[in-house]
Amino acid sequence: MLDFQLTEEQLMIQETARKFAREEVAPRCELWNEQDYFPYDLNTKIAELGFSGILIPEEYGGSEQGVLTEQLVTEELARVDDGVAQAFHMQGLMVDMINQFGNEQQKKELLPTILNGGNPAFALTEPNAGSDASAIQTRAELKNGEWVIDGNKMFITNAGLDTCTWMVVMCVTGSRPDGGKEISSIVVPKNTPGLTVGRNIRKIGWHNLDNRELIFENCRVPEENLLGKRGRGIAQALHTLDLGRIDFGAMAVGMAQGAFDLALEHAKQRVQFGKPIGKFQAIQFKLADMRTEIELGRLMYYKAAWMRDQGKPNTLEAAMTKLYTSEMAVRVINEAMQIFGGYGFTIEYPISKFYRNIPIYTVGEGTSEIQRIVIARALGL
Repeated sequence: MLDFQLTEEQLMIQETARKFAREEVAPRCELWNEQDYFPYDLNTKIAELGFSGILIPEEYGGSEQGVLTEQLVTEELARVDDGVAQAFHMQGLMVDMINQFGNEQQKKELLPTILNGGNPAFALTEPNAGSDASAIQTRAELKNGEWVIDGNKMFITNAGLDTCTWMVVMCVTGSRPDGGKEISSIVVPKNTPGLTVGRNIRKIGWHNLDNRELIFENCRVPEENLLGKRGRGIAQALHTLDLGRIDFGAMAVGMAQGAFDLALEHAKQRVQFGKPIGKFQAIQFKLADMRTEIELGRLMYYKAAWMRDQGKPNTLEAAMTKLYTSEMAVRVINEAMQIFGGYGFTIEYPISKFYRNIPIYTVGEGTSEIQRIVIARALGL
């Protein structure tokens, strides 16, 4: 049976997130972007509304409402400001990683920090290891009951925030029997000696989102900080990245919807040749196509999230969702810019922020090319 109706609880959470984004995020997000400022007070309110606990099991203080419910919140945040949505997205990834692979002690210690508004980081990417995660060079050597970590990470979201107290770091911990790298996940508190958090990387977009370089020099953490089984780091990362790709789908849909909302309103108000430009068929067809593509993308991420909630394999669906929604959002936002004309190229109009930020969505959480490889492999090619 197919049921496309959200539950009453999901609809309530969606409406709460929409109201919150419009009233708390929209009035100030341009200022945050101008000042490269992360809104800590907003982060606290997100936690107080219970959004940070949507994926956390009830036994650790969360509401355990599922991936689809979390994505509804993600879309509404991204509809107004995707930098805020990105920070929220990272909370979900770290909940998933700790919940899936952490031991009981790690769950008891780490999950409540997220529930209370913490922003942990996932340190995977390196200067020479992006799409090829297996190319990481950061090493962790086990010495006298401690992991000694040396190496560099790059583009690590949330790492410089005051609310980031710990991170999961992917490290080479040895060699496999076949001679390949043994890669493991290790939890590292941010105040650990030997860990240096670099400058906030200046970017074309995401000006209110924290992204840093991390330097590990003789950084020591206890042996029990290993997350899950030794040598299972890549498998753990791929499991969590499937969720990340669904997240990116929800954010891309949210951004496309936000750009569409602005373009539709502009088309109704902007007068040329004696009437609103929305009365011209050329503009009507653009808006009709945009709305259709957004709805397709929304259904794709709904399905992928539902499959993950049901415990069904979702790697293929996550990859297809990420591929389609990211490229769809680029098209929709480009069309929205066209509807705005020259005004869209000015920073006074919020459409410009969508235009700045959207290119990274075909790159982050695996490039479009990587998604096509995943899909092709699922086809047996």
